[in-house]
Amino acid sequence: MLISLQALRALAAWTVVCHHFMQIFFDFHASGPIGQFFTDKGAIGVDVFFVISGLVIYLSSQNKEMPAGRFLLNRAIRIVPAYWLYTALMALMLVFLGRWMPHSAIDLPHFILSLLFIPSENPGGFGLYPTLNVGWTLNYEMFFYLLFSLVFMVPQRYRPVFVAAALVAVSEILGRYGLVSRFYQNNIVYEFLLGIGIGILYRRGLITQGFWLPLAMIMGAGWAILHLDASNRFLHWGLPSAVIVLACVAMENCFKGNRVLKTLGDCSYSVYLVHVLVLYAGWLASEHWQLNPYAVFAICVPLIALASWISYVWIEKRFYHKAKDWADARFAPSQTA
Repeated sequence: MLISLQALRALAAWTVVCHHFMQIFFDFHASGPIGQFFTDKGAIGVDVFFVISGLVIYLSSQNKEMPAGRFLLNRAIRIVPAYWLYTALMALMLVFLGRWMPHSAIDLPHFILSLLFIPSENPGGFGLYPTLNVGWTLNYEMFFYLLFSLVFMVPQRYRPVFVAAALVAVSEILGRYGLVSRFYQNNIVYEFLLGIGIGILYRRGLITQGFWLPLAMIMGAGWAILHLDASNRFLHWGLPSAVIVLACVAMENCFKGNRVLKTLGDCSYSVYLVHVLVLYAGWLASEHWQLNPYAVFAICVPLIALASWISYVWIEKRFYHKAKDWADARFAPSQTA
């Protein structure tokens, strides 16, 4: 992956961490401009993730032919193990510590649906959120992967149009008539298409490397994000996020070869999954011992970073390579027959 995208993934993940710090410790009641920024705008990290996801999936599928099942298996062995682990840990936290946690509840049917990436009403009564609440974004990711797996049935040049049509059909038509969950009617799903669009530009060599123009684009997108709310997620946050992603790709030469940024990007998925567990544990300690929330957060940050690095190395990376080697051996005969 481009180092510029790795850096942006890391920034997006830690922005979400700060957003959830304001939620868990202050119930989004900010007391200063920085806290207000992360309260109001911290969720923008999700939009950046979705655009990057569309871009990466598009680029990784170019000039490749594979069965839809193999594509889904590749994505599953990348996403599922860590998600299932931290969902299970969150479930244990809810079972044993839930009475001290606000708006928290768990039941077995909802837990199983969470593991299967099926949107359902959280027992705590706060919406269509899985047991590990940040997993709502993964429900969209898996939905996108499922639709994208179908593109291998059509010629490569028609694939972007095909996946766009599939997204519109499911979200606008099936969703409108109640044939799929209302969860998929959120226009945030179209942010994946913005990433695919950037991928097309990149593949055709239409993104020119530079510094000042991309920087101006980032500043312009940042201004838009500051002055627009999430009432229309796709237009107000999705499009500026796509501009930021495009600008970062255009600044790749400024990031190229930076191993620190690559490592931070590698760990971003685990940061996203782990941080809620650590923050909830920090909040419980803060409430029990009456600790300063910002001092607790200062401890949580390195703990999240360390736990995420361990998670990436030992869960994501090692398991992924072993599972992928197994899948390569398992499917090799059918692919060469």
